[in-house]
Amino acid sequence: MMAVRSALYLAFQVLTVIPYALLCLLCAPLPLHWRYRITVGWPALCVWGARVILGIRWQVRGAENLPDGPAILLSKHQSTWETLFYPSFMPRELCFVFKRELLYLPFFGWGIALLDMIHIDRRRGTDAFEQVVRQGADKLAQGRWIIMFPEGTRTPVGGQGRYKSGGSRLAVRTGTPVVPIAVDSGRCWPRKAFLKKPGLITVSIGPPIDPEGLEPDPLMRRVESWIEQEMRNLHPEAYTAQTPQDASQTA
Repeated sequence: MMAVRSALYLAFQVLTVIPYALLCLLCAPLPLHWRYRITVGWPALCVWGARVILGIRWQVRGAENLPDGPAILLSKHQSTWETLFYPSFMPRELCFVFKRELLYLPFFGWGIALLDMIHIDRRRGTDAFEQVVRQGADKLAQGRWIIMFPEGTRTPVGGQGRYKSGGSRLAVRTGTPVVPIAVDSGRCWPRKAFLKKPGLITVSIGPPIDPEGLEPDPLMRRVESWIEQEMRNLHPEAYTAQTPQDASQTA
């Protein structure tokens, strides 16, 4: 039954992304705000489809921790689900940081190209981070939020990757609070897996951390500590007899 539902959901995504991408291209002349609202309709549709077709429900804890001002969201990353959920749920426009090559993907890349997010050319080496700072400061000044996944890739359930300091470096350089987020999406939507299971995903939003007086590495350690402890609160059976350090060694 899971295989049938997963196949139906994949078909749902494929059949909706093409006309939605064409709609987004037609909306290219519109102001950015309207392009964003229209484009994120497809991620919202996918989250709805996951609930209806796959039985994947969700709840949010700590939404009151989201600030009224600028913010850099630093999130755990277990599956594609949260990349669909965040832009459709968050009260402000989000800017993902992604490699420039994604812009050339048919349909999906065309859509994100219209959203004026932060894309980097990794061939530029050390200057790639300066691209993030320049673009990030501009986006924050526009009232948009930046979202990054410090581990850099999707981690398996119960796993922990190495937390990279790009998000905390950006926060220190721009004086922007960071908001740690834990999400246990992997229990329903495992990384790189075709089969998806019904269940409840919890998104837990932590208190903002002010970067003032902190260096990037200590700031990221505070983010990592909160996220990984909260992951153990959300999904304790996945971390049985593990410390955060143990999990990082197995990732």
